[in-house]
Amino acid sequence: MTTDVEPEAAKPAPPPKKEDSFLSLFLKNLWSANTVTVTVLSIFLALVIGAVLMVVSDSEVLSKFSYLTSRPSDALESSWDLISAAYADLFKGAIFDPAAFQAWFDGTGTWQTAFGPISETLTYATPLVFTGLSVAIAFRGGLFNIGGQGQAIIGCILGAVAGFSFGLPPGIHLVVALLFGLIGGALWGFLPGLLKARSGAHEVITTIMLNYVALLFLGWLILQKGVQDPDRSDAISKAIKTSAELPALPSPLRVHLGIVLAVLVTAGVAWLINRSSFGFELRAVGVNPPAAKTAGMSVAKTYTLLMVVAGGLAGLGGAVQVLGTADKLTAQVAGNIGFDGLLVALLGRNKPWGTLLAAILYGALRAGGNLMQVDVGISLELVTVLQALIVIFIAAPALVKAIFQLRAARSARLGASMAKGW
Repeated sequence: MTTDVEPEAAKPAPPPKKEDSFLSLFLKNLWSANTVTVTVLSIFLALVIGAVLMVVSDSEVLSKFSYLTSRPSDALESSWDLISAAYADLFKGAIFDPAAFQAWFDGTGTWQTAFGPISETLTYATPLVFTGLSVAIAFRGGLFNIGGQGQAIIGCILGAVAGFSFGLPPGIHLVVALLFGLIGGALWGFLPGLLKARSGAHEVITTIMLNYVALLFLGWLILQKGVQDPDRSDAISKAIKTSAELPALPSPLRVHLGIVLAVLVTAGVAWLINRSSFGFELRAVGVNPPAAKTAGMSVAKTYTLLMVVAGGLAGLGGAVQVLGTADKLTAQVAGNIGFDGLLVALLGRNKPWGTLLAAILYGALRAGGNLMQVDVGISLELVTVLQALIVIFIAAPALVKAIFQLRAARSARLGASMAKGW
């Protein structure tokens, strides 16, 4: 006996999954813990804490909080006036002043005044690009180059000596002076690289010691006959010849050809790290030296060459500093560009283009901080606090993620460029 069994109705095919649009993916990534979002929120947090510090450090504004419950508007308005004026000056001193542009358009001002703030920002940022790249490329190879300050000082010394000692045609003289600075920094980086490769001496210790050696050597050299300015009794060298100076872009603004060179060098370092065989080796050694050695790479050679390249970059930054801005050797000619380069590289996530942008940010804080100090009376040290806070939050992405409840960057698929940052 057979029974007819009705066949089970075929289940309809599920509808095809709709792909997320570019806009939806962008919005998902916008609040995910990627590098760009964390960096922007770190800067925001630093500005908020900086605003609190401004209010706390101003006795006049702080006194109005004593009667906050009876007249809260006084404390809030005075706090807002102080914070808004300070950050407005920070912007006007770093980027542009709308009033200066309006005066230029009306014929009552000059274009030099209008473009002066961005000129100052780029002037401060230029040497930091080189010293930041020096730290960044060494870090990608597994080394921590603390010697950028000493390498930059040696670059200043050799660049300046070539600048006032040689009598060469313009252009050629500038190239020679820059090469002297680059070679000086490379030699100063070669020493710790060789010690690391041959004896295993830690590069942090050797580079720190060489920083002191370079600084003391500079203090001794500028007092020697042939280097010291014969018309001065203090520690200052002869002036660099105009044929060796980095020309302004455009004159009479302070920003000079060094910023163009910084962009070109950044592109070169990005190619070196990501496209060249040496870049592949240094990244392999930086990730796992034993595995790189097993694969046939010379770890000792890579360490040595890496410190030579890093030292050359810092030395070039020192040469750019003295040939473009300082014009003479003094005991503080290099300032803190080597140590600031450490923070710039950290803020830029040790990526070449990120380092360039971080250097411009630091230059903007420095240029804008000068105007804040003059107009509002905000201490220039507060700008240093802002820089430190930004670096602290950048170095602690988990803290930023927890504060703003960011989701993991891997959950959004906008692409490698958004997930990995610069």
